[in-house]
Amino acid sequence: MKIRRILSLATIAGAVALVLTGCATDAATAPSATPTPTPDASAGSTVEIDVEAAWLDNGSMVGLVTLGSSTCVPVADVGGYADGVLEVTLVEDADAACTRDLVPRVTLVDLPAEVDPTQSLEIKVTGETGAGDAYAGDTDLDGVPGLVRAEMTDYLPSAGWTDIDGQFVILTWGSSTCVPVIEDVVASSDNEATVMFVTPPADQVCTMDMVPRAIVAVVDGLDDEGSFAILQGAEFDNVRIPILAN
Repeated sequence: MKIRRILSLATIAGAVALVLTGCATDAATAPSATPTPTPDASAGSTVEIDVEAAWLDNGSMVGLVTLGSSTCVPVADVGGYADGVLEVTLVEDADAACTRDLVPRVTLVDLPAEVDPTQSLEIKVTGETGAGDAYAGDTDLDGVPGLVRAEMTDYLPSAGWTDIDGQFVILTWGSSTCVPVIEDVVASSDNEATVMFVTPPADQVCTMDMVPRAIVAVVDGLDDEGSFAILQGAEFDNVRIPILAN
């Protein structure tokens, strides 16, 4: 079993720097401050970031977890796959106005057909903030014995552990404008986590699209071997799904 780790203060501090340089702000309301030098992407300077990953959707998809603004989640551009290594570029919207919060957010990656989820997968991540600062990170996933990816998704919820202690990613399908919001997560047994979602307002209006939506959940005191998540509230009625190992 992998040794899971906990985010350090240094990691969080580095991520804060990326968020503040990568998010657009209103010059009229932003507080004045002495400019701080930032890495020059054109000169080849690159900031190292922490990246976590989780198997999702029966191994046909991966959720990449990075720290940053909750309203400006980068999208994935798969560059290539060979010899168990997947190259992914995270693309950020340089024109977006981002909130200045710092949270784990999920970028979903559709995996090439050659990726076998029963085998280990290394993921090399590169990207550039809206301010032009280059960053890079690397993470890996252990293979899950017996996991068979389907040719097409079944549009059912799924979940997978990351390497951060107690952290897992939940994937659901539905309206892009009505993403479920977690209210609480508790370990209801040694191998089950009950995830309670916020009840949406009765007059909520949702678009009729069907898209994958991923969120990060954290639970204490749960054995990650053979564990399950029970989804309750919002659109979920005690839906029990396995949390895929990492």
